[in-house]
Amino acid sequence: MPSSRTRSSRRQAGVSLVELLIGITLGLFIVGAGLTMLVVHLRESRALIAQGRLMQDLRTATDLIARDLRRAGYWSDAPAGVWPRDPTMRPGSVASNPYTAMAVTGTTTPVVSFRFSRDAVENNRVDDNEQFGYRLRDGALEMQVGAARWQAMTDITSMKVTRLDIAPTEQVLDLDGSCQAPCPEHSTTCPPRQHVRSVTVTVSAQDVANATTERTVRTRVRVRNDEITGRCPV
Repeated sequence: MPSSRTRSSRRQAGVSLVELLIGITLGLFIVGAGLTMLVVHLRESRALIAQGRLMQDLRTATDLIARDLRRAGYWSDAPAGVWPRDPTMRPGSVASNPYTAMAVTGTTTPVVSFRFSRDAVENNRVDDNEQFGYRLRDGALEMQVGAARWQAMTDITSMKVTRLDIAPTEQVLDLDGSCQAPCPEHSTTCPPRQHVRSVTVTVSAQDVANATTERTVRTRVRVRNDEITGRCPV
């Protein structure tokens, strides 16, 4: 008959080597699955952060372009384009807005150029610091800050701009109702016409660290300062 010491030793026996290996394997599997989920979560979080940063940078750049384009053609002496500054001048002799011009040049890499007045006292002359523009060059958006000076407005180490499209549109409205006398027949300058200008700006960019992360922002800008051409008969 087995002694009590023998029965107690059997009850206290540990796990076998096979059971220990199976337990270690299951533990490593669980730890590996947890690490895989953590890596996937971190990768997705990093991608979301990169996408958010890319969209924020794109929107900031596009909003800056839109803000400046909206001011294109501003002239602080605009009343002089409606009636003569000097009452002794002959009727119809009015000044013209020197800041009206807006040009989009280039096809693959368009450049938009425009002007607006920054004079404390209007001198009716386009100065060096009143000439502005935007362009795409070597993956960066650049802004014109003078007659021939350009500087980067986006960081090429974090964002590469791949596309800049600038599409101006214009709607011409006849202002014949504002003339007291009828216009001469076949006149090219009468009635006066109001040119309502808009610009659609499209910018695309990709994250430098992950080229598959690419976003596009499009905005339409209504230029506030309409161009007026022609005049009523004297």
